[in-house]
Parts: sequence; C-alpha cells; structure tokens
Amino acid sequence: MKKLFAEFFGTFWLVFGGCGSAIFAAGFPELGIGFVGVALAFGLTVLTMAYAVGHISGGHFNPAVSIGLWAGGKFEAKDLIGYIIAQVVGAIVAAAALYLIISGKSGFETVGGFASNGYDALSPDGYSMMSVFIAEALLTAFFLLVILGSTNARAPKGFAPIAIGLALTLIHLISIPISNTSVNPARSLSQALFSDGGHLTQVWLFWVAPIVGAIIGGIIHKTLFEKE
Repeated sequence: MKKLFAEFFGTFWLVFGGCGSAIFAAGFPELGIGFVGVALAFGLTVLTMAYAVGHISGGHFNPAVSIGLWAGGKFEAKDLIGYIIAQVVGAIVAAAALYLIISGKSGFETVGGFASNGYDALSPDGYSMMSVFIAEALLTAFFLLVILGSTNARAPKGFAPIAIGLALTLIHLISIPISNTSVNPARSLSQALFSDGGHLTQVWLFWVAPIVGAIIGGIIHKTLFEKE
C-alpha cells in the first residue's frame, strides 16, 4: 500500500504541477511562463517526487513507464494493475483539484482545453493523428531509455531523478506544439475528463502511443544495453 500511495501522490503532483502551470501561468498577461516554463514545471514535478517517494515505489507516476519497465525486465507484471490504478486515480484527483480552483476565478465560464492532449483540430499547431502518434511513441521510447539507463546499477548513484526530470523537460520542449505533450496516459485521461472540447474522444491515442513507445524503449534497453 505504501508503494501505491507513493504512486498516487507522485502522479497527483505531476498533473497538478505540470498541467496547473499550463492552465494558470503559461499565458498570464506579460508574466506568463510560456512553453519553456510549462516544460520545466513538468520536469520539476518528476524530479522532486522521484527524490521524495522514488525510493518507496520506484517513482513511475505514469502507466506507460510502469509497462515499459515491465518490458525491460525491471518490474513485475503482478504489480502493474495496482500501479496503473493508483496513477490514474492520482491524476484524476489532481485534475479535479485544478477544476475546483479555476472554476472559482472571477468571471469563470469554461475551462476550455484544460491542458488536454489532442491531434488534428485539437493539436496546438494542427498536427495530424499520424504525426502525433509518431511523436508520442518516439518520445516515450527515449524517455524509457533515459529512465532505464540512469537507474542502471552501473550508472552514477543519486543522479537518476535529475536525468529523468530533464528528459521530461526536453520532451515537452519538443512536443507541446505537436500534441500538448502526453507521454503519460494517466495525465491525458485526467485532463480530458474535465475539458470542454472533444479531447475525450481522442484520449485513446494518448494511451496507445505512449505504451507502444514505452514497450519499444524497454525492449531496446533490455536487448542492447543490459550487461550480459
């Protein structure tokens, strides 16, 4: 249960901090943090929680990461369902908290896109379903390579959260204009549930593409980079 609570709180913090920065601060007049600030916020959520609770649960905070670690031989299949449920619940609770906060703003009418992910008309810059699928799968695969490589027994000790957090920052710098960046199915579902657009009809892609990419990344690391 400690592991599941760690995943719950870690995923909550990722969604609340990352999506919250996009909702409240990215476009704030004159003082907005912009794409770079949002990208950094997502990276910081993972970095801080990896240090805070990573020693308890492994610090996945992402169903695709859990599945990718399983594919890479670093996580047991019997624990997958529990982790994924904890991550999804944590993300939804965080999204609900964000909704309660934004709905209390003076003159509130709608949450709009609510930092949700999308393709075609729901892509920030109009990228197609295929473009978004490729980006999400490819970036998640490399995210798993960074996670597995930086946590390897032969890697420098104590620095993995920094590498992982910076990798997530870089991923967002690349792909916010493409898909609003997911690489995390729980984060995509939680925001889509509260958005006022048609994001929920597209959330399937943000489960399938990151999971496919994560499995590829896990297999590549296990096959090519693990010490024999």
